[in-house]
Amino acid sequence: MQSNFVDYVKIHCKSGHGGAGSTNLHREKYIDKGGPDGGDGGRGGHIILKGSANLWTLLEFKFKKHFRAENGGRGGKSRSTGKDGDDVTLLVPVGVIAKDEDGNILGEIVEDGQEIIIRRGGKGGLGNWHFKSATRQTPRYAQPGIPGEEDWLILELKVLADVGLVGFPNAGKSTLLSVLSAAKPKIADYAFTTLTPNLGIVQYHDHQSFIMADIPGIIEGAAEGKGLGHRFLRHIERNSTLLFLIPADAEDYLKEYNILVNELKKYNPELLDKSRVLAISKSDMLDDELKAEVKKQLPTDLETLFISSVANQGLAELKDLLWKKLID
Repeated sequence: MQSNFVDYVKIHCKSGHGGAGSTNLHREKYIDKGGPDGGDGGRGGHIILKGSANLWTLLEFKFKKHFRAENGGRGGKSRSTGKDGDDVTLLVPVGVIAKDEDGNILGEIVEDGQEIIIRRGGKGGLGNWHFKSATRQTPRYAQPGIPGEEDWLILELKVLADVGLVGFPNAGKSTLLSVLSAAKPKIADYAFTTLTPNLGIVQYHDHQSFIMADIPGIIEGAAEGKGLGHRFLRHIERNSTLLFLIPADAEDYLKEYNILVNELKKYNPELLDKSRVLAISKSDMLDDELKAEVKKQLPTDLETLFISSVANQGLAELKDLLWKKLID
């Protein structure tokens, strides 16, 4: 299932041309010189993005990349307007951003059922009845339809979650997510077992809940492309709280934390404006004396907890703290 996760695609979109206006002159028995009555052309079809909460990936667009809307119909006699071209609606997951090739944002899908037009169909041309006047009573001119828009666009998915997990590979992020939620991420004792983001719904008191996102581990030099690089950091840009995980068997807790913060800063300095919580994972291997020693090495301006997903230690306190951060 993870291999089917696609969060970045380029697609080619072509909206419909507007239909041409009509140059018809009215013809009817017993009516001499009925005058112009050519109708307007129809609008060309739009290319539309529509959010769907049932979708999780952009996989469909990996295999089909070209989308073309219908052209508008020509205007007719008796001032009849041509048929509007059929729109093409593309269903995408909630959290998708549409950009042009220069990186300019065209729109963003943030809720189920939301629609945005990413390429507009051309306007239909005016029929000749619009151009009649006292000096030009039988104009044989009508406007052509306006061409549609055609270019390559970028669809980028940023998953929507409340809490984002940040840590080195094997810091225990996937294990924590699997214990706190019903998510089933891949867990193994080697680096980079998580290759795509995973989401889990964490149940809290009184039927309340929040969403937690686990992304592939970050290593020093990710900004230069080491490991999996920064590719998946876009998925925590919308998180309001970041949960940093450092394992209890780390050699230097403060160094690891500073490396993670620095990599986030290189990717997007605004990530550092989010609220943060630091959790020391796998802390079942520490006794109270060692925990006290470890705490001396941790940042003093950050709320810190000792947790163990396997031993179910400190998880209730962690959920309390994260919930407090989310509602503040």
